[in-house]
Amino acid sequence: MKKRDLFISGLIGIALYLLSTGVSYAVFSYVKPSTSTQKEAPKLTSITKGPKKHFEIAPSVPRTEVCPINGLMYTKQEREIWEKRRPLAVMIENHAESRPQSGLSFADVVYEAVAEGGITRFMGVYYCGIANVNVPLAPVRSARTYYLPWVLEYDALYNHVGGAGNCNDETVDVRAKALCQIQKYGIKDLDQFGIPFPTCYRNYDRLDHTVATEHTMVCETDKLYSFAQKNKEWTNVDEDGIEWNEDYVSWKFKEEAPVSSRGTVTAIAFTAWKGYEKDYSVSWKYDNVQNAYLRTNGQSPHIDLETEEQLRAKVLVVQFAKETGPVDDHMHLLYQNTGSGTGLLFQDGTVEKITWKKLELTDRTKFYLSNGKEVEFNKGQLWIEMLPTGTIVTY
Repeated sequence: MKKRDLFISGLIGIALYLLSTGVSYAVFSYVKPSTSTQKEAPKLTSITKGPKKHFEIAPSVPRTEVCPINGLMYTKQEREIWEKRRPLAVMIENHAESRPQSGLSFADVVYEAVAEGGITRFMGVYYCGIANVNVPLAPVRSARTYYLPWVLEYDALYNHVGGAGNCNDETVDVRAKALCQIQKYGIKDLDQFGIPFPTCYRNYDRLDHTVATEHTMVCETDKLYSFAQKNKEWTNVDEDGIEWNEDYVSWKFKEEAPVSSRGTVTAIAFTAWKGYEKDYSVSWKYDNVQNAYLRTNGQSPHIDLETEEQLRAKVLVVQFAKETGPVDDHMHLLYQNTGSGTGLLFQDGTVEKITWKKLELTDRTKFYLSNGKEVEFNKGQLWIEMLPTGTIVTY
């Protein structure tokens, strides 16, 4: 064989080798073995980061439409999108390894409570703030029973990854069986285990450090809405034609205080469970000019990966609730967020002692000042911090 033929044959061999190893690597990267006994979402090793806007809105376009969730003002174009939907409630974890989370800054309201072992979990309520953007939400985690009364207030789509206790699971305390209660209460369930790729997927490269599989689930807002509409017939109305806001009661809102009238309560701090200060202490620093509270978690600024900015809120509500548990071998907890209790309201640089009331599961949680008048909130993102009764909050 001539040298020229040998040379060409060699090149072809090398090319075939590179091609085969490349395909093998791609397959191996995509199909990692799963240790879960439940069906897993496909795993991606690379995904484009960042929210995607549907259209550009000029600063000159008037903001005339009130968001019914948090009172913030939006354009008519955005309202035309959200009024065809219903709120979306999504469980997002707060394990130290999972930070920074994706998408919390786009929520209209964020609820935070301990999930287990002193580690809190968020439930973001998304509606107006995502009308003009598709947002990756991560890491999505499992359901807990005491978030369900909040879900019911909005008749929301509920996105999570599994949860505590099917109805026939004898190892879980009946009071903590979140999956059973989702079914019992008729909640519009978007459990990831029933949602096909690519609505939700595992992204192992979302962060700049290696994390366990349970910290990798991503679900996208537009895809969740699309799945709910096409597969469940859930839009702004349900399968029976009933609108989500038929019984919805909005909170009351006000104009924020002018700079000259804002208070001097500039630092708020707490840890849900004593002894967890290193990774799970929370502090909010008040910015008088922006009239907003900037969040620190585990002694570091708490960042949204999608915006690369520190999380901030217009209003902070501390809701004290009776903590019970652990109630079973799975270390499940219970929080009594129906009934009534006490709390604290932080807005405009001030603090006020308040009470809260929610007599039935589907009732709207209402907050009241010491004079019995219902609280009026500043317009913008609200955070509801549910803490065990007796937790020390410094300010």
